[in-house]
Amino acid sequence: MGLGLFGGGAGAARHLAERGWDVTVTDRRSAEELATACALLAGLPIRFVLGEHREEDFTETELLVVNPAVPPHNPLVTLARSRGVPVSSEFQLCLEALPARLVLVTGTHGKSSTCNALAQLCRASGQRVHLGGNIGHSLLADLDRITGSDVCVVEVSSYQLEGLPRGPALEELRGKLRVEAVGITNVRPDHLERHGDFESYAGAKRRILELLPETGTAVLPLEAPAGGWSLDRGHRTTFSTHSQDGDGRLEDGQLWYAGEVLGALADLALPGEFQRSNALLALSLARALGIPAASLRTGLPTVRGLEHRLEDLGTIGGHRVWDNAVSTTPESTLVALESLVGPTTLICGGRAKSLPLDELARGARGRVRRVIAFGEAAELLSTAFVAESIETLRAPDVSQAVRRAFESMEPGESLLFSPACSSFDAYANFRERARHFRDSLPEVGSA
Repeated sequence: MGLGLFGGGAGAARHLAERGWDVTVTDRRSAEELATACALLAGLPIRFVLGEHREEDFTETELLVVNPAVPPHNPLVTLARSRGVPVSSEFQLCLEALPARLVLVTGTHGKSSTCNALAQLCRASGQRVHLGGNIGHSLLADLDRITGSDVCVVEVSSYQLEGLPRGPALEELRGKLRVEAVGITNVRPDHLERHGDFESYAGAKRRILELLPETGTAVLPLEAPAGGWSLDRGHRTTFSTHSQDGDGRLEDGQLWYAGEVLGALADLALPGEFQRSNALLALSLARALGIPAASLRTGLPTVRGLEHRLEDLGTIGGHRVWDNAVSTTPESTLVALESLVGPTTLICGGRAKSLPLDELARGARGRVRRVIAFGEAAELLSTAFVAESIETLRAPDVSQAVRRAFESMEPGESLLFSPACSSFDAYANFRERARHFRDSLPEVGSA
């Protein structure tokens, strides 16, 4: 249910079809909208029901695999359960099939960067590593080359965690897994349009702890959300770059965990203060896996960041350009702004989430010379920034926002693309929007 546009649905369908299941894929989107995803399944004996959902497909089946974008209380999912149909997900299928040692990471901000850094640290120490999950790659596609001695680093979203089974089914699932460590980067308000309120969202994030066995280690932010951290099994540790009270901490320019120095801050090549926390969590999880501290100190300088995470694109048209296209919340844009020095023009916009903009606007005062707001949220953003006496211009789309920015910027100003909103007003995902931003930049050396 829900082929989707991110590859997980196609990965699950392929996995089941190649193992002899009679697979039906159903999605309310049209064949034209799903052409790219359908192409990934070309040549497989799969039945497609597109542009609609048929009730009989949900009641006359032995297994329902639900895309994480589908809310768990969807009427058709509820109907399937009422008929005794087992409900699963690509994430659950993947967990059940992976023979490897597992590290699971979730959080509001920084989970992709943490997973990326952890995978690189593991590789630098000689481990065979596979990186997947919500980061954009289904590990189901890699099963044939994953062995029991490998490490799988899996990014997990609140949507994926929300869909986990409960009760005896959860206990059965946990018994099949080799989860050695779980990490949570942070929990901040997000996806409230799906979860309803912050406590429900935080509760979905906390479900990652339910997958931890008695022998596993949880590395959790020292600052707990409402409801705290409830750990029924395993070993709990904490981390913080702003306090000396965590097992993982930043002290005198060194990154510590459990009484050992795992790296020097000066060796961290990732821009942005927020990356310190991501690196500390990655180092802590690597140590929880048993990787020696000496190997981590050697590996840290080799870690490189992902695209679109405060990525320095160099000087274009006389202005330093930063790509922080991964930002879909006001808080993540403010964190990026706090990492830059000097006058900045900010391009932001898209489809606003159910999140306040006031703190971003207040924090931008004194840091931002002007704002170029685009997309559905342009009016909301303009109102917030103008209230803080920040010059604000509007543009209908990303390309026009880039053009207006380069027309308006003065010598010495930087340009930050950090949308602070979702991409779904005009794009399938944030990566597609990021490509449009980059394609809209002027040629190097032009005005």
